[in-house]
Amino acid sequence: MDVLSDLARSHELPAEILAYRSLSKLKSTYVDALPALVHPQTGRIHTSYNQTVTATGRLSSSNPNLQNIPIRTLEGKRIRQAFIAAPGCLLISADYSQIELRVLAHLSEDDSLIAAFASDEDIHTRTASDVFGVFPQMVSPDMRRQAKVINFGILYGMSAFGLARELGVPQKTAQAYIDGYFARYKKVRAYLDSILEGARQDGYVCTLLNRRRYLPELKSSIPSVRQFAERMAINAPIQGSAADLIKVKHQRGKKKKS
Repeated sequence: MDVLSDLARSHELPAEILAYRSLSKLKSTYVDALPALVHPQTGRIHTSYNQTVTATGRLSSSNPNLQNIPIRTLEGKRIRQAFIAAPGCLLISADYSQIELRVLAHLSEDDSLIAAFASDEDIHTRTASDVFGVFPQMVSPDMRRQAKVINFGILYGMSAFGLARELGVPQKTAQAYIDGYFARYKKVRAYLDSILEGARQDGYVCTLLNRRRYLPELKSSIPSVRQFAERMAINAPIQGSAADLIKVKHQRGKKKKS
């Protein structure tokens, strides 16, 4: 897939193959699958919410996965139009505002990151301003989009190679973006390094509520397996802590109502 994306920049055939794959996936995952999920009595689709399926503890849904309904392409938007609320009801989408980045600010104790959230700044605009060296008022939508990829790429332990692919820029440029980020948020770098060092020593990482994720793959002799485990070691405490906090808050909300 990555190779095809690279080749598509210089020849139309790989681009056609990618377009076919995209349409084929939409057809098999949604166009063909969704009608089969319609409940025979209600005539509607009822997803299943899962508390313990993902390794990090994030809430997920299945049959269908409502967190993965396409939106970026025109075809994906047309599929979304098939989801219609029952009479007198609404479909809503709810999310916690940048909770994983807020958790990162707390865990790393980075003064700049904490200050950005405390002053209610748009964190992606702030990062774009720092990385691209412009005033926040001069940050373009494309700069903000790239900064968002950088922010979450750091969370997921993305390398310069991976970030370059994601942004469609040279690897040297991607590395400069990462270096610029850590120059601004110095304690984030120290925190991520400490997490990785601890994971290698202990064989696991922990969330804020001390949920553990064991990562024996960190000792793998296969570089790709070991690198994947390193990314998980960086991401799991942040994403897992965010999941813990959301569930705790939801549980307290239920107790107050009762």
